[in-house]
Amino acid sequence: MNATTARGSLLAALACILVGGSFTANSVLGSYPYAGGQALRYGLACLLLVPLAGHGTRARLRALTARQWARLALLAAVGMVGFNLAVLAAERSAEPAVPGVFVGCAPVVVAVMVPLMEGRRPRRAVLCGATLVAMGAFTVQGWGRTDPAGIAWSLCALAGEVGFAVLAVPLLRPLGPRLLSATVCGLAAVESAALGAVLDGGAWLRRPDAGETAALLWQAVVVTVVGFVCWYMGMQRIGAERATLFSGLIPVAAAGTAPLAGTGSYGLAQAAGSALVGAGVALGAGVLARRRGASPVTGAGGRGGQRLPSRSTRATSAGSSFIGQ
Repeated sequence: MNATTARGSLLAALACILVGGSFTANSVLGSYPYAGGQALRYGLACLLLVPLAGHGTRARLRALTARQWARLALLAAVGMVGFNLAVLAAERSAEPAVPGVFVGCAPVVVAVMVPLMEGRRPRRAVLCGATLVAMGAFTVQGWGRTDPAGIAWSLCALAGEVGFAVLAVPLLRPLGPRLLSATVCGLAAVESAALGAVLDGGAWLRRPDAGETAALLWQAVVVTVVGFVCWYMGMQRIGAERATLFSGLIPVAAAGTAPLAGTGSYGLAQAAGSALVGAGVALGAGVLARRRGASPVTGAGGRGGQRLPSRSTRATSAGSSFIGQ
């Protein structure tokens, strides 16, 4: 594993760990209006990211085509706002683990979709690693009660997570990680505000209390600003397929921090699932191939390829936080 791949892997891993460890903040926002909270979170993140976007921000944005702007809007709508809505809708009739398990399949879907979109075959090592990661995520979270509606919304959440990755691939080169993060956060804030006005009327936004303010600040500053930038920088270095493997660390981080927050325990199933996720990441990233003397798997596109978050911490439970987002 060369230095670029190692840095990219560490950045992607850090982004997913931040998402997975954010469940305490998510639980505090359980009674806060969803759309209003998302608008505040993404709006603040955008304001913080714009000064970090670097020189030539206006020129780069003006150079975008109408098709690229449409793709940015779709990325924000599907991979961020829509993802969160799908997870919340799924949890009305399903336990949180159910959408979590579906979203845990995102590495497998991305490992197949991205190569096919680029006119090449899926890489066997990445696909096998993604399968192990999905199995590990399932083992960590388990399954739960659900119904057809819960499964349907969980599939929508999976589509949102995949969209969050795939839609960002061609946008990284013209914008870069920081400006891309700032732009999609700004669009997601506007979309969330519009959605709140339609669904909740005048009740879509209220003044948060002290605990909700702290949770929103954590989501905006740590999870969104730091997490999104790290995620996109990691994706830029190691490619979409391999970066998505690290989303398996989200339920692992959630399970590891749950005992500290008093919201769960870490047992044999969580340990076994964590081991599967680790093995899948090592296999997909090419670490095991290197030990056999083969060259590590490389991503597609400049500097090892392109790839994208989820998410974010984009929901209110362990099963809801796979990156977007």
